[in-house]
Amino acid sequence: MAPLSTRLRSMCGIVGYVGSSSVTSRPLEVVVAGLRRLEYRGYDSAGVALVAPGTDHVIAAKKAGKLVNLIEELEARPLPDATAAIGHTRWATHGAPTDVNAHPHLADGGKLAIIHNGIVENYALLKLELVAEGVEFLSETDTEVAAHLVARAYDACGDLTEAMRQVVLRLEGAFTLLAVHADQPDLVVGARHDSPLVVGLGEGENFLGSDVAAFIAYTREALELGQDEIVTLTSSSVTVTDFAGNVVEPKRFTVDWDAEAAEKGGFASFMDKEIHDQPKAVADTLLGRTDLKGRLALDDLRIDEAVLRSIDKIIVVACGTAAYSGHVAKYAIEHWCRIPVEVELAHEFRYRDPVVNEKTLVVAVTQSGETMDTLMAVRHAREQGAKVISIVNTHGSTIPRESDAVLYTHAGPEIAVASTKAFLAQITAAYLLGLYLAQLRGNKFPDEIDEILDELRAMPAKIQEVLDRGARVREIARWMADTSSVLFLGRHVGFPVALEGALKLKELAYIHAEGFAAGELKHGPIALIEPGQPVFVIVPSPRGRDSLHAKVISNIQEIRARGARTLVIAEDGDEAVVPYADEVFWVPQAPTLLAPLLTVVPLQLFACELSTARGLDVDQPRNLAKSVTVE
Repeated sequence: MAPLSTRLRSMCGIVGYVGSSSVTSRPLEVVVAGLRRLEYRGYDSAGVALVAPGTDHVIAAKKAGKLVNLIEELEARPLPDATAAIGHTRWATHGAPTDVNAHPHLADGGKLAIIHNGIVENYALLKLELVAEGVEFLSETDTEVAAHLVARAYDACGDLTEAMRQVVLRLEGAFTLLAVHADQPDLVVGARHDSPLVVGLGEGENFLGSDVAAFIAYTREALELGQDEIVTLTSSSVTVTDFAGNVVEPKRFTVDWDAEAAEKGGFASFMDKEIHDQPKAVADTLLGRTDLKGRLALDDLRIDEAVLRSIDKIIVVACGTAAYSGHVAKYAIEHWCRIPVEVELAHEFRYRDPVVNEKTLVVAVTQSGETMDTLMAVRHAREQGAKVISIVNTHGSTIPRESDAVLYTHAGPEIAVASTKAFLAQITAAYLLGLYLAQLRGNKFPDEIDEILDELRAMPAKIQEVLDRGARVREIARWMADTSSVLFLGRHVGFPVALEGALKLKELAYIHAEGFAAGELKHGPIALIEPGQPVFVIVPSPRGRDSLHAKVISNIQEIRARGARTLVIAEDGDEAVVPYADEVFWVPQAPTLLAPLLTVVPLQLFACELSTARGLDVDQPRNLAKSVTVE
């Protein structure tokens, strides 16, 4: 395998299905339904391949663009019934998003089909080898190289599983591969290396998917596939081996959400639904975290308590929105535990020779559990002797398996590319971690921890209250649909909220947006203020540090005096902001450290509504996939 420092990975959606020995329409139906739920992983093209007894070739269809293009193609040119199928939705890396480059890729005269999530780094050398043998390539992709290699190996050994095993040992990079062959229409073979793949267990049928959303409509019983494993799937069996051919026993688990959770539920977009899921996401993340005595008991944190007591530094590693949740966590954990906390972008972490040792606790935050930058940071941290706790939303993913411990959020599936409910669930989980460490290390008395937990348990109802008040922020967003720039200001925990508000607007509306620490205004950014410039200001509670509140009020006065349009997020009863605000979006009162769970919600609503008003696709913003997993 390639050295860790050179591994790359792309983000695509993969589905596999094997059913009855009699041909039916179910294989295609299952795969297309799975692709609908996985389209957030990539929407540059989509394709399917089917096999059935008595046919001498794979039946395939693929189209560039979103999944709807493939569905229209299937309606215009229906495919025959089958016994097994694979499907793919693509986020392009090698080769433009065209029909030809779409997956599946065929080989062996159309008898074999392969789909792929990842990047084969040594594909150019392998391609030269195949071209020298007379193989003709149709696409620009690295995946077609794998298809021809598997076809060549199959011709020699006559067994698809063995052919896959021979090929994966030659591939460098990161990949999940699924293959079907016309000669073996009763099985699908998959292989994973540094890329996700999960098995779904059915009755007389079995499933594969990039994540459980692919098959959740049919089963909630699943198997985790480990690193460097191959799975052979039939309608009645699942056999897992490592790349050396040794049989392994995968871990079985039950998915704790259902198919309905992956649907829009009457909302116009997944993002709108997921914003409204946030009270439940926070509440569910808090459930079951205390023992019979009321003390925090985080069952998944199986690290020796003596080790956790000895920790003298915490480093949060994450990317994008998850990194901003880490910045919120920094304020809370440092305050509660008196441990210094650093927040590192995962893709920068291991390249700057960080100071990490056995007394460092690394907290990896990722919704998918598959973010390659974060995975590489986790591996580097553990190599240096640090303990790693991951905060993850997706069971069966790679990062929790490679961490020393995991704290699962329970936000349910997040389909929209721009993260919302995962952000609030990550913050909530980080609060729990901070309180657990404070309890363990004696930094807080039990009654103090109980009081904070009670405040946390009150937050879902307060988040719902913010949502119920959302009409005005939506109205303002529609009115501002033509704006070209929005600035965001915050102090203390309001600063990462400002950063997240700006990121959401960039992701969804494609306009200039920046978040600043409000105290930085006088150090340069105030030059951006001109008449009419919209500026969101996250105001801290006047019940906290009076000086901090007063300083933010002064910041509002400074920018308003220069013509800014001030859009203020403030807590109920804070009348001091009213004279200086063009608009006030009120949120319920909350402790300062918990306020981000409330103050970010109007910014999410604003970005979602403004994007919609501009006629953009809120769930699938351009150039983005759900997890940016190319390192």
